[in-house]
Amino acid sequence: MARKIIIDCDPGIDDAIALTMALFDPRLDVVAITPTAGTVDAAQANINAMGIVTLLDPARYPQLGTAIAPSDPPMQDDSHLNGPDGLGGFNFPSATRQNDHSSDKLMADLIRRHPDEITIVCLGPLTNLARLCRMDPAVLPLIDKVIISGGAVSHCGNATAVSEMNFFFDPSSAKQVLASATTKSLVPLDVTDAVTFGVDLLEKLPPISTRAGALLHKILPYKFRVSHQKLGREVIPLQDATTLISVIEPEMFQWDEMAGDVEVNGDLTRGMTVFDRRLRPEWSVNMEVARRASTSDVRDAIVRGIRYAGQQTR
Repeated sequence: MARKIIIDCDPGIDDAIALTMALFDPRLDVVAITPTAGTVDAAQANINAMGIVTLLDPARYPQLGTAIAPSDPPMQDDSHLNGPDGLGGFNFPSATRQNDHSSDKLMADLIRRHPDEITIVCLGPLTNLARLCRMDPAVLPLIDKVIISGGAVSHCGNATAVSEMNFFFDPSSAKQVLASATTKSLVPLDVTDAVTFGVDLLEKLPPISTRAGALLHKILPYKFRVSHQKLGREVIPLQDATTLISVIEPEMFQWDEMAGDVEVNGDLTRGMTVFDRRLRPEWSVNMEVARRASTSDVRDAIVRGIRYAGQQTR
C-alpha cells in the first residue's frame, strides 16, 4: 500500500524537483501539498504549488492548502538563488481556487480523516506545522510521523554562518515543532549538502517533450548557473529531493536518536540548531537525526525518480 504523505513546502527549485518525484512515485500517495512562505512569499508559494501540479497533471491530484505568512519573517529569503518567482523565471500565472483552506487547517482535516496513516514531509520553514500545534494540538497524536528537511548538526549554515535556511526563516516555529509531541526525523545539512550533482545531471533529465521534462529543463539550468555565479560552486545539492528519498528508502541513511533545540533570539545565531551532545546529556531525546547517507545510492535514487516521472508524463 502506498504511504500517505502531506508535502509541506515553500516551492522553489529544489521543492519542485521533490514534488515531481513524489507525485509519480507508486510508493507514495500525496494526499496534499501545503505551501508555506520561505523561498518566496506566501502568495507566490501558493501560485507555484498550483502551477507545478497543474503542469505535471498527475493521475491523482493532491489537495492544495493556502500559505499564511509567518509573524516574524526575516529580511532575506532564497529568491536570490531561485529567481524572483522561486522557479527560475517559470512565472506561473495566478489562479483562483475554490474551497480555499489554510495549510494547517487542511493538514488537520486530513489527519483526522486518516488517523495514524499520514506522514508530513516538511521541505520548507515549519510555519504551517507550528500553527497546527498551536491551533489544534489534539490532532498531533494522530500524525504517523514528521520528516523535516532542516537544521545542521556539525555542518555550517546556508543562511548564516551557523543556520540552515528553513530554520533561520522561522526559528520560533522550528523550536515549537521540535518540542512538540510528534515522532520526528530530521534530515540536516550535514547529509543533504553532501548529495551533490554536476551539470551532467541535465543529460539525465526526461525529454523536454514530457511534462516533467518541460519543468526540469527550465529550472535546473538556472539553478546551476546561479550556483556558479553567486556561490562559486560547480555542483548543486538537492536537499529536498534527498529528504524525500529518506522517506521512501530510509535504509540508505544512518539515524541517531538525539536531543535538539533551536535558537530564536541570538543576533548571530537565529535559527541555529543546538544539540545536547555532552557525555551526560540533560535534555530529553526528541527526534531521530540522519547523520550519514550512502550518497551514491541516494543520488541514483533521485535520478531514477526524476526519470520515472518523465515516463509517466509523456
